[in-house]
Amino acid sequence: MNIDSLYYFAELAKDLHITRTAERIHISQQTLSNHIIRLEEYYGVKLLNRHPKLSLTYAGSFVLRYAQQLIRENENLQDILADIKHSKRGLIYFGASILRSNACLPYILPIFTTKYPLIELELKEATTTVLEKLVLDGDLDLAIALSQSENPNLVKQHMMRDQVYLCITDSLLKKTFHEDSEKIKKKSLQGANLADFAQLPFCILQNRLGETIQNIFKDAGITPITYMTSQYIQIATAVGASGVAAFFATRASLINQKENFTEPVNAFPLIVKGTPFVQNLQVIYHKDRYLSKACLYFKDLLLQYGKKIESMNIEELTAIK
Repeated sequence: MNIDSLYYFAELAKDLHITRTAERIHISQQTLSNHIIRLEEYYGVKLLNRHPKLSLTYAGSFVLRYAQQLIRENENLQDILADIKHSKRGLIYFGASILRSNACLPYILPIFTTKYPLIELELKEATTTVLEKLVLDGDLDLAIALSQSENPNLVKQHMMRDQVYLCITDSLLKKTFHEDSEKIKKKSLQGANLADFAQLPFCILQNRLGETIQNIFKDAGITPITYMTSQYIQIATAVGASGVAAFFATRASLINQKENFTEPVNAFPLIVKGTPFVQNLQVIYHKDRYLSKACLYFKDLLLQYGKKIESMNIEELTAIK
């Protein structure tokens, strides 16, 4: 028995499909099958039910747990030895949403690469639910997530409070409210009441953030006028910033998009039941994952970036260059 066979078994357990797994990890189906047979012969038990479809046996579930732990410890050992040898080569497995990776990596990577020019970053862009699983399965070193998981194996470090804003261009405000636009603007600087903006067209988000915003509309007794819908906050922001509709954005998305603003954008804090609507971004990692010096440095840069964005005032976030 060798660690390669355990690795292949753990990978097969993710798909429970010989063909898909073999293609994903770039080996032949026969090679993968041979490794599984070798493990079954070594342990003297059946690890997989082959019919009616591939599934783990009771014994297989225990071997999988052992394989995952051994693979994680082997990766930890390699990172420890690399640190001991002062090697600056290596790989960091990092995960975040498209929006958050687009926002933080242009700031972080130039600083990181100055210190670790030979460290490669492998990026996985996914939702929080997927990223949590990848971290817990040992497939990622670090991730940025909106984690609410209570899993004791998941370490969560606060990165930033990501306030959500109702954003409206000056031109749209004036076109809609005429002489009352300044009055409404002043009233909304400390918090937006969606009832005041019911006559505006909106870019509606079709994601988890959008679901919460739809509930805020519902609580306010408003059916929003929909200009367009999108799953992606970047698209909604780009369209809304052109002055055709109001849109919703977070601090992180505003810093990422402000270079595309061609006119002043008013960002009013969104309030839910008297409380600012904030998403708590965290850096997450597995408690048993050994983080190399390079990985710890990368994590520190993420936390520094979050602190920087959190401390910026809204005028800085929406300023036109």
